[in-house]
Amino acid sequence: MSHTGEAKKTPLLAAISSLLGTCLEWYDFYIYGTASAIVFSKVFFPSFSPLVGTLLAFGTFSVGAVMRPLGGVICGHFGDTIGRKAMLVWTLVLMGACTMAIGLLPSYERIGVLAPLALVVLRSIQGFAFGGEWAGAVLMSVEHAPAKRSGFYGSIAQMGSPIALFLSTGTFALLGHLPQAALLSWGWRIPFVGSGILILIGLFFRLKLLESPSFIKALERREILTSPIFHVLRHNLAAVLMGAGVVLCTAVAFYVQAVFVISYVTQTVGTSRSTALNAVLVGSFFEIIFLPAFAVVADRIGIRQVAAFGALWTAIFAFPFFTFVRSASLFDVSAGIVLAMVGISALFAVLPAYVSGLFDINVRYTGISLAYGIGAGLFGGFTPLIASSLFVWAKSTWPISLYLVIVGLVSFAAVIFRPKGVRSDQATRVVRVGLDSRL
Repeated sequence: MSHTGEAKKTPLLAAISSLLGTCLEWYDFYIYGTASAIVFSKVFFPSFSPLVGTLLAFGTFSVGAVMRPLGGVICGHFGDTIGRKAMLVWTLVLMGACTMAIGLLPSYERIGVLAPLALVVLRSIQGFAFGGEWAGAVLMSVEHAPAKRSGFYGSIAQMGSPIALFLSTGTFALLGHLPQAALLSWGWRIPFVGSGILILIGLFFRLKLLESPSFIKALERREILTSPIFHVLRHNLAAVLMGAGVVLCTAVAFYVQAVFVISYVTQTVGTSRSTALNAVLVGSFFEIIFLPAFAVVADRIGIRQVAAFGALWTAIFAFPFFTFVRSASLFDVSAGIVLAMVGISALFAVLPAYVSGLFDINVRYTGISLAYGIGAGLFGGFTPLIASSLFVWAKSTWPISLYLVIVGLVSFAAVIFRPKGVRSDQATRVVRVGLDSRL
């Protein structure tokens, strides 16, 4: 009787553990993005103009993106050979430690060029850890999920993103009340150093979590491969590219419509910093609501349909988005971000179940990590830099909107056109092996 009770609790515990972990990882990621848009140009690149300094700050943001595929491959290898849980603990500690170290970095005025160089190194390690974090977290949720509930349980891990965005943006919104000198001197450091508390909470829950039942089943059947990356590149390359294509839209759209938009509305439109941050706060609040709602719909009508809708909405709303945020009013900027979150949330909610369904259990961590690293890292992670560069070049937002349209259509095509051998229902059925392994 007690065994049954524990079995029923396991999916929820796995989902909560994944949520707390991804919340910390995304929090670390978002405070860096927000700081890049607001303070890093002055702290680490003070000899340049504000626009060029922001461009350089977003360049350091993109450095972490380059490391994501490498982190995904290495963490994916060990996640598929020694287990998901061990890698989740390791990535949590590594990324958290780097975040705290960034908060303690001396400024350019103190140590000169060593300051931005150290920032790049720490950001690279952050990107490496983040490359292996997402896949492990969502796999623990999806592989523990009951049959036909993979969309909902996978979305719980995804909710770590908007919660972290709310926390990071809210923190900077409060810090915005500080005098400019205090903010640039020590205020911006608080959210970085303070992440140590979240690390302890995340570790507590992750250490309590049981290993994925799907991985245990593969281990018992001796299906573990010695080199999962080579197997994926040889037999699952089409699935990796399709997964990367699906990830691409939600990553690019988010970086444009929730990260780049902060620097755009404050430096170009003339909106106050508090208005910009409060608008992102409103958007993140609605994303917390949208994610489980779209996940429930996906479990009822199909994961593929919801993913296709999210990609199309992003493409359709690409040009209207900047029409909303060009206004200096809190209502219009908030409305633009909330409407953008409709497309982002629809696709983001179903990513775990959809992408995990493309790979077999013994290569799933590696396959998902590689797909996510390519889509959100190599391409999506450069979005703030690309968006800033396009705006500097055109002195207008139309190239950025066109970029979003193209990305949305690419992701829509990736959802519609599957590689040969991948069933349309695989993403919703594949997780049933997790239930079988507990019997």
